[in-house]
Amino acid sequence: MDLGLAVNTVFLNGDFMHADQARVSVFDRGFLLGDGVYEVIPVYAGRPFRLIQHLQRLQRSLDGVRMKNSYSDDKWSDIIAQLVTENGQGDQAVYLQVTRGVAPRDHVFPEGVEPTAFVMSNPIKPLPESYKRDGIKAITVEDIRWSQCDIKAITLLPNSLLRQKAQDVGAQEALLIRDGFMTEGSASNSYAVLDGVLYTAPKDEKVLPGITRDLVLELADKAGINYREQAVSDADLHRAEEIWISSSTREVLPVTTLDDKPVATGKPGPIWQQIDALYQRYKQEGKV
Repeated sequence: MDLGLAVNTVFLNGDFMHADQARVSVFDRGFLLGDGVYEVIPVYAGRPFRLIQHLQRLQRSLDGVRMKNSYSDDKWSDIIAQLVTENGQGDQAVYLQVTRGVAPRDHVFPEGVEPTAFVMSNPIKPLPESYKRDGIKAITVEDIRWSQCDIKAITLLPNSLLRQKAQDVGAQEALLIRDGFMTEGSASNSYAVLDGVLYTAPKDEKVLPGITRDLVLELADKAGINYREQAVSDADLHRAEEIWISSSTREVLPVTTLDDKPVATGKPGPIWQQIDALYQRYKQEGKV
């Protein structure tokens, strides 16, 4: 069956091969139990972006689910470099997944099983120009996910359900509310500007420690933009001067419509414009 995938070469358990040749056992715990973790690493002009930070987060996720890392950081770097080269250089999104491996189905972790390691890359899809010019639409929904969202697990059904709710009403993201406070987006970190101060939820078990999020705060700090790692209440979110989201492949986007109402003027705000300019400059300087 032709899935229409742009990916050509993939890496699976030590070997590079054409995507059509890649096979994983139906007894893999990733397939049966969602027992695995993943990373998505943007690549610009053939160079992985913030690779060290992504590999550090991969290790934290593996540690969080008590799974061994099959490769050193240097080996992962070599695998990604070769894959990007074989798939045409340019701007790509590298998807890296590690599952606990093949074993009889049992909730208890198996012993002596080798993890399944899979890596693929696809061209980064360009976002519509309107997303930055006009901003995007978002809705607020109850955060129904599990209690360890700091682990980048492959069990993304709750995220998919919440993102689909946004899709169903013509919005591009769902902002998640837990116990009356915004945690993050269904597939992004989230931010709000209140009284000129940038807020984003702290890095705890309720949010994913985003690589782009960390860079946004680094850039804000260098630019003298006041920020606080503090969760914003649902009520404050709806009076915010600016709202943003960020992720590895969507970078930093302004939310200008929330729950069918304009955010402030309904246009991308000045602090987002400043951060976006700094982010693009950071990329162009080839920093990784």
